[in-house]
Amino acid sequence: MGTRLYVGNLPFDVDEAQLRGLFERDGRQVSEVKIIMDRDTGRPRGFAFVEMGSQADASGAISALNGTEVGGRALTVNEARDSGSNRGGGGFGRGRQGGGRGRY
Repeated sequence: MGTRLYVGNLPFDVDEAQLRGLFERDGRQVSEVKIIMDRDTGRPRGFAFVEMGSQADASGAISALNGTEVGGRALTVNEARDSGSNRGGGGFGRGRQGGGRGRY
């Protein structure tokens, strides 16, 4: 298990300080908080990544905070997946038989 956590279903008005405070409860250490912003609008996209100080802190945060209601929304807290591991190849038509003329 890694120490980087995905936090989803965030209220749009939560800031980094509030999120850090939530994750630091019970003596857990937080290394970094990154709320993801929309490139075009500059507004939060409703999710963040929190880097915990240790695996024990990460496990404790998942257990304590997953499903917790913040601002009327139930948070999703789990281990962040590596962005490269869930991406397929590129391009359209992947897996199709292309080219040639259609058969009638």
